Amino acid sequence: MQLGEIIVKQASTASSALEGTTLSEVSSWVTRLGQLLLKLYGKESQHYKNYEKAMELDSFYVIHSRWYGHISQVHGIVLSVKHDVENNLISNIRGLLQAEIFANFLEIGEHLLEEGYKDAAAVTIGAVLEDGLRELSKKHGISINKPNGSQKTIDPLNTELAQNDIYSKLVQKQVTSFAHIRNKAAHGQYDEYDHSQVQMMLLFVQGFSEQHLN
Repeated sequence: MQLGEIIVKQASTASSALEGTTLSEVSSWVTRLGQLLLKLYGKESQHYKNYEKAMELDSFYVIHSRWYGHISQVHGIVLSVKHDVENNLISNIRGLLQAEIFANFLEIGEHLLEEGYKDAAAVTIGAVLEDGLRELSKKHGISINKPNGSQKTIDPLNTELAQNDIYSKLVQKQVTSFAHIRNKAAHGQYDEYDHSQVQMMLLFVQGFSEQHLN
């Protein structure tokens, strides 16, 4: 942030193009900004598209008082990121992207179920449930890893989320019930559940995602 302000000020008063150490700082600054935008917003975001547009100029690194609008444009993107961070919008953006991913996999699970593939549907929907519990745990500061570094499975995540009043004991029991169906599907115990139970599982995970992950 402060580096950007310094660069813009230098560019606005320089009588000739920036060079040497100052130009190296510009190069480092815009490179790090590009990496940050990709991580936070993704390649298709408006922020990154604006960044790319500014960087497309052949004369981007010809920076002086007569032509420094492009560096000001990049600094404007930095200010937008600063606004998002200060107003806690970054987590919301990530949440929207995660919700979209979950919705896509739930659609796959629903399609499999409609086509009669209840077992594949149960595994897919169960995977969404498990990933959803991990995201919800991270959101509320609950560790998703065991002491040995491996990831927690549905049961411990479900227990800790309920213990921390993230959702009710009733929801905990429902999660446990549908986790059992997922495990049976994953271990080939296909006769121990039926199509209607997987349908109920789908409806539950859809509702759970809308309530807790949007």
